[in-house]
Amino acid sequence: MYDYVIVGAGSAGCVLANRLSADPNVTVALIEAGGPDRKREIHIPAAFSKLFKTPFDWAFETQPQKFLDDRELYWPRGKVLGGSSSINAMMWVRGHRADYDGWNLPGWSYDEILPYFHRIEHRVGSNHDQTYGTDGPLWIEELRDPNPLTKAFLDACEQYGLYRKHELNEADNTGFARTPVTMHSGRRWSAADAYLHPATKRPNLTVITGSLAERLVIEDGADGAVARGVSYREQSGALTEARASREVILCAGAIGSPHLLMLSGVGDPDRLAAAGIPVAVRSLEVGRNLQDHLATGLIVHTPTAVTMVDAEKLGQVVKYLARRKGMLSSNVAEAVAMVHTEDGLDGPDIELIFAPVPYLDHGFTVPPGHGFTVGSILLQPRSTGELTVTSADPAAAPDIDPCYLTDDEDTRRVLAGLAVARGILDAPALAVHVGAPMRPDRWPGDDAEMETFVRTYAETLYHPVGTCRMGADDASVVGPDLRVRGVAGLRVADASVMPRINRGHTNAPTLMIAERAADLIAAR
Repeated sequence: MYDYVIVGAGSAGCVLANRLSADPNVTVALIEAGGPDRKREIHIPAAFSKLFKTPFDWAFETQPQKFLDDRELYWPRGKVLGGSSSINAMMWVRGHRADYDGWNLPGWSYDEILPYFHRIEHRVGSNHDQTYGTDGPLWIEELRDPNPLTKAFLDACEQYGLYRKHELNEADNTGFARTPVTMHSGRRWSAADAYLHPATKRPNLTVITGSLAERLVIEDGADGAVARGVSYREQSGALTEARASREVILCAGAIGSPHLLMLSGVGDPDRLAAAGIPVAVRSLEVGRNLQDHLATGLIVHTPTAVTMVDAEKLGQVVKYLARRKGMLSSNVAEAVAMVHTEDGLDGPDIELIFAPVPYLDHGFTVPPGHGFTVGSILLQPRSTGELTVTSADPAAAPDIDPCYLTDDEDTRRVLAGLAVARGILDAPALAVHVGAPMRPDRWPGDDAEMETFVRTYAETLYHPVGTCRMGADDASVVGPDLRVRGVAGLRVADASVMPRINRGHTNAPTLMIAERAADLIAAR
């Protein structure tokens, strides 16, 4: 018996395992389907895509996307201590003030959650106007050895007319800057590094790896359903229960948390019945409200042979091993521009990411030569999708249907963002480094051709959120205190609770949600 049982040792789970076990009077169990984070590629920043479709990745696939040429898109998610913070591009991009104010929930406005970001951050190298925290557990640094083409991109952004920012993570993030990264001395600094590993020697914290959570133990209480624990499958195949005297906390992410709720009978009764799952609690929105950032990269050849195509050459390997510098110390996505494509918006609608390498097919396709990528990302899509349980078998993946570009306004904004990207490629500072197009293999002649390109090649930026929506209304899956409606003793604290996707990246708000959850759980 434990006081708290946490499911998922990703970004949020690592935070909660640390913060809750800091009280020596409570016991905490952390259950993770993946294994330890000792593999070398986890810690070498530029090697993150080497972890895709390996045992460290859930390697999900979406349903065929009608408006993306019926393609099934690959969605990597971390299956390892640290979760996706152990396989991501290490970008610390919090989002815009209006994102959090727009949630319109007590306790979650920008001014209220900013102290939690500061609690997380150990920012070094820059702290303009006290934008960051400086004594938190998560190291956030400047890239040690940025590519020379990154400066050309930043100069081109200025020539195009965008605003050069000193800090990307100011309350209004409109403008461009180098990417702040979750690294320490040229090495990835994941949520496991920041939170979990320092806590593992505590006798009141039990970390259980290689164990798939199959169902929540939900029993009838005096006032309705109560979560009493978690049933999980050990690596040996044995089925075991971890009982919780206080709370069960789901931190399994935007896919894992709603899936586990549905496997446990919490969801839409019709969907549950179709999968052969008895209903414990009717909650229609579990799995709905799925949102993601869709990215389309313009990739060009370059005559300037300094790109990360050479990152695995012997000289670069030696440079990294000896000094933690060189191309292998790059996070690949070295600069960011947050763009308004029209006047009157309360925040940016497009993000541009610069990568000094041809980032083809999640890194699976070997580039045909030196090149670089300017990716254009739709920040707040109107299109929303859903995740659906398909079987009572916990090992069967759910159906994932993000419904990309089902709203025509999303397509219009994607095209507007790509027009800005083309303009920056044509700016003098970058134009001298631009050769022939690589993808597409010729420049589209008009919007119709560019739209065809988008539907053929757009991919996820790896940011699913929203499937256990937090809200003040009775239909929401969790309330502002993160308690699951209809089930006592159960909370969700991860990216799945975000009501609306942020105009940034999702790792930062996920850690913030977990930090706030720790206070809510401890009644601080």
